[in-house]
Amino acid sequence: MADPHHGQCVSAVFITFSGNCKKALTHYQSCFGGDLQFELFGKTLPGQAGPPVVNGSLVSDCIIIHGSDLVHDEGRTLGNYIAIFLRCKNAADRKELIGKLGARKTRPVTAHEDGNQLIEVTDAFDVRWVLGV
Repeated sequence: MADPHHGQCVSAVFITFSGNCKKALTHYQSCFGGDLQFELFGKTLPGQAGPPVVNGSLVSDCIIIHGSDLVHDEGRTLGNYIAIFLRCKNAADRKELIGKLGARKTRPVTAHEDGNQLIEVTDAFDVRWVLGV
């Protein structure tokens, strides 16, 4: 997986999940390890199965992901609004991470001068990841 001492790791990202933050961050914990914390809203809101996550965080050696179920007034729009870049140790490590993320689709992005491709992965939560080696 991404090498925290390589200098290419993401320090922190914030993602709005709109209803499945706890499930998403728990999934990412299975991919990256680390510690999870959740701050829940005091009551269930209309259309929610339980109290929404106000702020959740996953802190691992190689990435910090913050998230929430609460969205802006204009709502959440899925699409290419964000991609998280991670540099993996090697191609085998990247392949393992793609499997752990539960990739719905993958596609090559570009090749570097050293011949290593960047691969874009869209996971089960519609988050885009760009994985290099």
